[in-house]
Amino acid sequence: MEDLLKVGIITATHGLRGEVKVFPTTDDPARFKKLKQVILDTGKEKIQLEISEVRFFKNMVLLRFKGMDDINDVQKYRQKALYVRREDAVELAENEYFIADLIGLSVWTDEGGELGTLVNVLSTGANDVYVVRTGSGEELLLPAIRECIKEIKIEEGRMLVHLMPGLREANQKSRRPEKEGKR
Repeated sequence: MEDLLKVGIITATHGLRGEVKVFPTTDDPARFKKLKQVILDTGKEKIQLEISEVRFFKNMVLLRFKGMDDINDVQKYRQKALYVRREDAVELAENEYFIADLIGLSVWTDEGGELGTLVNVLSTGANDVYVVRTGSGEELLLPAIRECIKEIKIEEGRMLVHLMPGLREANQKSRRPEKEGKR
C-alpha cells in the first residue's frame, strides 16, 4: 500500500502573495481545512510544507504555505502534486477505498476466472468506473456498483466482480470505430 496519498495538484499561482490554486483530487475538498501540512512532490524531491491559509474559489482550493509569501516562492511548483501521509488521511467509511490502494488489484470474476488488473479509476457523476486491463491487453470498463463489484480485499490484492449481462458487449461497442458519414 502507498504511504502517500495524492490530495491535489497545484495548477497556478493566485495573486502576488504566494497563494496557489490547487485542483483537489480528493472526494471532499473541505478536508483541506483540517490539514496542517502537505508533501509537495517536485519530481526531484518531496518537500513537507506547512499550510498557513485555506480558502475556496469555485472548484479550486487556494492555499498559502508558511514561509512562502511571494509569487516567486511558489511559481516553480505549478503542475506539481500534493500528498498527505496515510496516517493524516481522512477516515474511510465501510466499503470505501483509496484509489491508490485499488490500482494494481487482480480482478477475478465470480465464475472463477482471472479477468485482469485494475489500472485506473474514472470518477463520473453517478459512480466511479474501474478500468481493468485484461490478459489480452484490452481495457474493460466496470461500473463501481454493488451489482458488479462483489468483493474487494486490499490485503490480498484481489477484487471479485460479476460481469452483468451485456457488459462485455457494451465495452466492445464503445471501442468499434464508427462508420464515416456522408459528406
